[in-house]
Amino acid sequence: MDFLNDILVYPLQQLPFFLITIVIAFTVHEFAHAYFANKFGDPTARLLGRMTLNPAVHFDLFGIILLLIAGFGWARPVPVNRDNFSRPRLMGVIVSAAGPLSNFLLGIIGALIYSTLIGTGVVDSIQNEQLLRAFYWFFGMFIPFNFFLFLFNLIPLPPLDGYRILEDIAPRPVRSRLQQYEQWTVFIFLLIIFIPGLRAYTITPLNVWALQFANEFINFFLSLFGYSGLQ
Repeated sequence: MDFLNDILVYPLQQLPFFLITIVIAFTVHEFAHAYFANKFGDPTARLLGRMTLNPAVHFDLFGIILLLIAGFGWARPVPVNRDNFSRPRLMGVIVSAAGPLSNFLLGIIGALIYSTLIGTGVVDSIQNEQLLRAFYWFFGMFIPFNFFLFLFNLIPLPPLDGYRILEDIAPRPVRSRLQQYEQWTVFIFLLIIFIPGLRAYTITPLNVWALQFANEFINFFLSLFGYSGLQ
């Protein structure tokens, strides 16, 4: 057990709550891509069985393992054929943005549920210490993690959604230049992920902003119940 605690991003006792968080966050993210692609006329993901909330079809085992031990991972990307869209660039932007926005929505929903359970006194009535700890652990991960995924996926570097959005909204000459250097910008992405010095100026601020998002929404919803500050 000590060995696992040494290599995992989260302590072993908190691991189930992190797993639940990434199952929900990744599944909804990929489903959102597939749903809007199908809505706009591209059935590729649906025909491959990817337009579903079944986590098993979206998960990449290696990506999840890497996430648990290195703090960075991925789900299986949903295939999208923009040629099937009547307005490829506009609909491409919406389909790409659907994933990050779904995580933003999950963060808001999590903050609302968390605040409601506190504001209505449900949490105060919990006598079981382990259950109370589980409550704070889960929402303490679920809310900021989804806001982090929202921000992270908007980074305009491949293979992230932000790059696809940039590619679709850029003028044709710029888009051609982006595609020309795409294979090299992937290396830039890997550098900011795995080199601590670069990560401190790129990924770490996203964690801070994600926590700020979480705090702001929680404080807002708590204020509706007469609370003046974060619990």
